[in-house]
Parts: sequence; structure tokens; C-alpha cells
Amino acid sequence: MKLLEERIRKDGLVREENVLKVDSFLNHQMDIGLFEEMAKEWKRLFAGCPVNKILTIEASGIGIATIAARAFSVPVIFAKKSQSINLDSDTYSTKIQSFTHGRTYDVIVSKKFLTPHDHVLIIDDFLANGCALMGLLELVEQAGAVAEGVGIAIEKGFQEGGAKIRAKGIRVESLAIVESMDAKTGAIAFRNQ
Repeated sequence: MKLLEERIRKDGLVREENVLKVDSFLNHQMDIGLFEEMAKEWKRLFAGCPVNKILTIEASGIGIATIAARAFSVPVIFAKKSQSINLDSDTYSTKIQSFTHGRTYDVIVSKKFLTPHDHVLIIDDFLANGCALMGLLELVEQAGAVAEGVGIAIEKGFQEGGAKIRAKGIRVESLAIVESMDAKTGAIAFRNQ
């Protein structure tokens, strides 16, 4: 998606350790107009799929998943990274290692919101090593639901996550795939899709 690639080039900052900082428009301050364009693109890409739920993970994916859910006219569920007193005790759970935070989370979704009748589109901001997506796919599998696919804003194509998810036969539609980035020069190269 050229619009997203241009925004990454304009406002994204490349840091050491393969970090792409896009917090000015994607995952701290959010550009809702850009999110709406991304949602339209996912709606077009998954037009033939019977999506009735969108699933993401707390917290950075919630903004784009919410706008995508509006485009699909379906509810959005977010997997929580911690148990709280107002969460049902009947949950699906898995462990997910966070690339960004360098820790492992117990991630949970209430069984009343994710069922065998659901056709789920997973939406997230980044795909790097694939741990978060593997965990979300495991939650969908535990529920007996169908994973219709995955919509990613930015995929780091030079890391293994995308290949790992696609090797499982899961459809992944990334709107921008970063092929390489250089922290010294700030250069970012995108894969032609």
C-alpha cells in the first residue's frame, strides 16, 4: 500500500536492533484517516471471506483493529495480556513472547466472545518474528473457530515471522513489507508486492 509506505518513509525512524519507530502515526499517536484507508484495503483483500470477528492483541493492535472492524461491520476482540477481576474465568489462553518488550505474556480471551461459529480475521500493527500471531492463531484453534487470514500493517520481511505463518497455510496480507532498514542512514527498502 503506497500510502502507508510513503508515511513510513516520511515519519518512520529506524533504530538499532531492527526497531522501526512509527509511534507518531501508528501505535502511540494514531492517524485515523490512514487507519481508515488501511481498513478499506483489508476489506477489499478479504472481500470473499465470511469474516464475523476481528481479533488482535493488547495494546498496539487495538486502534487499527477497531477501524478495520468498523469497515467489516463486525465486533473486535482483543486478547488481554493480564487477568483482571472483571474478566470471565472461562477463557482460552496461550503464552506469547513479545519482540518489542522482550518478555513473555499469558494472553487470554473469554470463551463467550470466541466460538466455533466464528470466522476470524486477525489484525495487528507489526509482524516480525511471528510469536504474537502464532499465539492468536492458537487461541482461534482452541475455540474451534476458522482463521480467515491475517491483516498486518507493517511486516518486517527480513525476519522469519511472515514465512513461518504462511508456511502454516495462513493467508497473510501485509500492507507494507519492509525488506531492509539501516539504522545508520535511516534508509528503508520495501518489497514490491
